[in-house]
Amino acid sequence: MNRRDVLKAGCGVALATAGWGPSSFAAESAVGAAPAPTMSPSMKNLDKAVRLLFDEYVRDPSICLAADGNYYLTGTTTGQNCIRLWRSKDLVQWEKLDFEWRYGDSPWHQNYKAKGCPLWAPEVHFKKGTFWLTYSMPTYTGEFKDSGSGLLRSTTGKAEGPYVDVSPDERIGDEIDASLFEDDDGTVHFVWHCGKIRKMKPDMSGPAEPGRKLKITVPDPDPTHHSDLCAKIHGPNSFDHIGYEGVFLLKIADTYVLTASDHWDGKYTCWAATSKSIYGPYNARYPAIPHGGHNMFFQDKAGQWWSTIFNGPVNEKPAIVPVTIAANGQIALRDVK
Repeated sequence: MNRRDVLKAGCGVALATAGWGPSSFAAESAVGAAPAPTMSPSMKNLDKAVRLLFDEYVRDPSICLAADGNYYLTGTTTGQNCIRLWRSKDLVQWEKLDFEWRYGDSPWHQNYKAKGCPLWAPEVHFKKGTFWLTYSMPTYTGEFKDSGSGLLRSTTGKAEGPYVDVSPDERIGDEIDASLFEDDDGTVHFVWHCGKIRKMKPDMSGPAEPGRKLKITVPDPDPTHHSDLCAKIHGPNSFDHIGYEGVFLLKIADTYVLTASDHWDGKYTCWAATSKSIYGPYNARYPAIPHGGHNMFFQDKAGQWWSTIFNGPVNEKPAIVPVTIAANGQIALRDVK
């Protein structure tokens, strides 16, 4: 059963966690929007550019470069029941680490554990001298607000941990697909799902403020640009969102580039939009990488950008694509000699 089928089927009982919902997120005022880029013509060569990393089931792949000079990879893996990690020195040869983390110890996990909810879309990050793992679980009820996401911190500075739950008593995010973004001043934000964001405390010991939802200035009502889950997540006739899942945030110079997953030309696609303010509003979105839904971006040892991918030319296996990212948010394929 794929993710969409699981969410439609519904799972578990709703959590009695207060404080989340549409009223929790402050609406952003629209301002004059700059024209959005369009999909780069280079994307017609996507099939040739994709590099398969290894032959195992991994959806939603996430990669980071750590201080030890190694790359680390995770994602939704076989069984969808734990976090696994791989390590590589060169993005070519990958070693599977002797590591598995399963949820269930934290108080807020208990309703999910009782219903046998899967663990989805973990991400691996190296920040502030240690490793961090985001994670999330759906409820299967069809009530998206009753899903949950959290954050783990390695207590040793090693990828293998052990890890502690940053917020064991309550979820940090009210949905799936969690990520982290660190700004130029060292401030870290927890971002998740369809463009939600929450500032973390300076010591990363928990959230510093309530969450909010990031919005775009130019609505996109084209039905071919939206999953059938969009109306349920955002509300009917709500088209001011970056996507419906798989959010990621990065910064190029002084410009924030927000990406997330939605449909385009029948493909599970990475959409992008930009803003000069982290909380937006963001300019008009555009389809950036076909088949690139629920990707993330990372820089290699030479400072070059890559996008992860697990759709299209590959089928639920971890792969990467060499890209460039301009200050206007234009994402294009990079020539690799």
